[in-house]
Amino acid sequence: MEKNLELPDLLRLIDERSTAFRAAVAAAPSLDAQVPTCPGWTLFDLVKHLGGGDRFWAAIVGAGPADAPPADATAARAALEVPREREALLAWLAASTQLLLGALREAGPESGCWTWWPASQSPQTAGGVARHRAQETAVHTYDAQLAGGAAQPLPVEVALDGVEEFLFTVCGTPSAWPHKPTAFDFHSAEGRSWRLTVDGDGARSARILAPTAATGEESEAAGASVHGTASELVLYLYDRIKAESLRVDGDAGLLDLLRAWEPEEK
Repeated sequence: MEKNLELPDLLRLIDERSTAFRAAVAAAPSLDAQVPTCPGWTLFDLVKHLGGGDRFWAAIVGAGPADAPPADATAARAALEVPREREALLAWLAASTQLLLGALREAGPESGCWTWWPASQSPQTAGGVARHRAQETAVHTYDAQLAGGAAQPLPVEVALDGVEEFLFTVCGTPSAWPHKPTAFDFHSAEGRSWRLTVDGDGARSARILAPTAATGEESEAAGASVHGTASELVLYLYDRIKAESLRVDGDAGLLDLLRAWEPEEK
């Protein structure tokens, strides 16, 4: 079974996706272009969000283990001012990404820090932050490309890691599932599969064997199974595309319950 990406790979992916993001912004007709997947946001807002996030997480990683993000980092993000001229804005974003990469590299993957996912299956470490920021950068690159009219699928490497990262970080919770226990399977066309189990003990995910090539059947049926490319699965999980864009076996209504679920503790 494939191993998780190591920190150098995650740093490379953050850098690559940030470069692609900046290219999409540079090619867009206007910074005032609307971002269809982020209602109410312009491309300028999206750049400010991504760059501000890079700087915010760089400060969090640099601060080490904590029960809350550094007060100065929170204040700086709230008062963030960025250039409005495109070339200067892109230079600011590039510098923001380098601040994040530098902080992650200096800390190392096992260094503890505050995160918003203490009860999930993802670690509260610089490595956990790197994995999540790789996904945020990749998804927002898709957003920026869409705003410019030329959206591209997420690269396979980052998308395969992204399905698991989302399930572990965003879905993992000890809060009880308020409905009948069930499971959701996610099958990527690239050959990797995951199961999200929800019951009275909360939600937890694990990699599973893909359906057999001979029969297409799974060893134990899930309540709903979602099939697509890794990119499509990530974009669906981040609510960029609808379930109708994918193949869903089983009870598709369960996906609506999962989308609407707001656990008390994450």
